[in-house]
Amino acid sequence: MMDPTRAILGTHGKVFVDGVWQSNLNHLEASVEIEKRELKLSGMEWTAHKLGIKKGTGTMSGFKVTSDMIARGFSRFNIISKLNDPEAYGHENIELYNVVPDKIQLANWTAGEEVTEEVTFTFEGYKLHDPIIGY
Repeated sequence: MMDPTRAILGTHGKVFVDGVWQSNLNHLEASVEIEKRELKLSGMEWTAHKLGIKKGTGTMSGFKVTSDMIARGFSRFNIISKLNDPEAYGHENIELYNVVPDKIQLANWTAGEEVTEEVTFTFEGYKLHDPIIGY
């Protein structure tokens, strides 16, 4: 039976861009898709699959506090995602390599409301530095 205290809360997540903590960000999502080629082989009744090229995509968002993303432009950078819930079985650090924004948000504001910023991106590789392992 799962111990509910071990469920990881995103409250303890942090985003680092080129080693600098982005305390204004409160959402990070990154995933990898793999292209699968279907192969129909003689003598087999099932379609086989050959693994192809991978594609990494993601989104980070939060409150706008600086013009850093505008100034950075479309230059490449690395992101480190850190999850460190004190009640979890451990902490997890994943590094995304060669991150490039899909677009740069120059302006998006409404009087009387907090200004938020969302950056969609692609990346070319990742490394799981610290896996969470259940006991």
